[in-house]
Amino acid sequence: MATAHPYASVRAEGAAFAVLFAVTAGHLFNDTLQALLLSIYPMLRDLHQLSFAQVGFITLAFQATASVLQPLVGLMTDRRPLPFSLPMAPVLTMIGLVILGLAGSYAMILTGAALIGLGSSIFHPEASRLARLSSGGHFGFAQSLFQLGGNIGTAIGPLLAAFIVIPHGQASISWFATIAVLSAVILAYAANWYAHHLSLTSGKRRAAAPAYTLPRRTVALSLVILLCLMFSKFIYTTSMSSFYTFYLIDTFGLSAEEAQIDLFVYLAAFAAGTLLGGPIGDRIGRKAVIWFSVLGALPFTLLLPYANHVWTVVLSVPIGFILASAFSAMLVYAQELMPGRVGLISGLFFGLAFGIGATGAAGLGIIADHTSIDFVYHLCSFLPAIGLLAMFLPGTRELTRGQATG
Repeated sequence: MATAHPYASVRAEGAAFAVLFAVTAGHLFNDTLQALLLSIYPMLRDLHQLSFAQVGFITLAFQATASVLQPLVGLMTDRRPLPFSLPMAPVLTMIGLVILGLAGSYAMILTGAALIGLGSSIFHPEASRLARLSSGGHFGFAQSLFQLGGNIGTAIGPLLAAFIVIPHGQASISWFATIAVLSAVILAYAANWYAHHLSLTSGKRRAAAPAYTLPRRTVALSLVILLCLMFSKFIYTTSMSSFYTFYLIDTFGLSAEEAQIDLFVYLAAFAAGTLLGGPIGDRIGRKAVIWFSVLGALPFTLLLPYANHVWTVVLSVPIGFILASAFSAMLVYAQELMPGRVGLISGLFFGLAFGIGATGAAGLGIIADHTSIDFVYHLCSFLPAIGLLAMFLPGTRELTRGQATG
């Protein structure tokens, strides 16, 4: 009888981690191109004479497609995984970038933004599932690494805008379609591994989902609390990603290029903090991480509207660093609340993240038009106080006991 090669499991584990890094790279490219769109708002506003509300509706067009479709994609792929949808996602993003580069009207800008959002809606649920599948059981670490890729990409976007798009004009946006092509190639490798893994486990993945031993009321209440915490986190982070450059320009008289550099500082801190939430949650429990990652930013957000330019940049670092750890911990916590529904939860949470950001951007834009961008930052400074709701989430022992008896 044939004996398994002694290094077969090592090779399999190495291949799985290669896939994890591949899907993380895909997330990096995906979010780089999303951040590029957000970072060229000042240029688009000047070229097309847009109001703050119109800028907010660009974000709405971009994020609404992802918000609506991601849970549906996740629900569908829970029933029937679609590995090769992964490389198709950056193809849609590529088309959106080309349209943005050629856009001569507000309608074309909205169309290009919506296609970038559509690419994200297809990418995130299956990519998040694949990150978990290739984690080797280190779910928090894998999700944080996956999020780190996205946040590094988000930090790179403003630099590309500052040093390439703004000096060379709107047409240069189309140049970044090459990044989408590279992403498609990398994700094709990950999709091939994913398809092969599914073919090997096809008899097992049809097994019934595990029974949920936590009361339905507890699960429902926990999901509502997580939704409130996501509202707090993503409305505030939207105020930074969509309007921080305007705040710096209007309040301190910075140039667009200088404001993009300051945005990069915030986004780099956000990327640096991303990797902590998952691994720490694996060790000490996700509830503690969720609690700190939202409420812990409150002292700094309260101070920011009263700071001078230097201190605004300094305060943006702990704000980004602390808020960054929230999403990975929330996502894995929700997956543990509803085991067997990884695609649905991933799609729902990524979709809610985009949806909250979309409506928040539009709403904040309208508020800024009727008051001032300074008032928006005073208003948003209180949002992390919603983190107090984390005290009502089930503790780690209760959650683990429910899974063990399920």
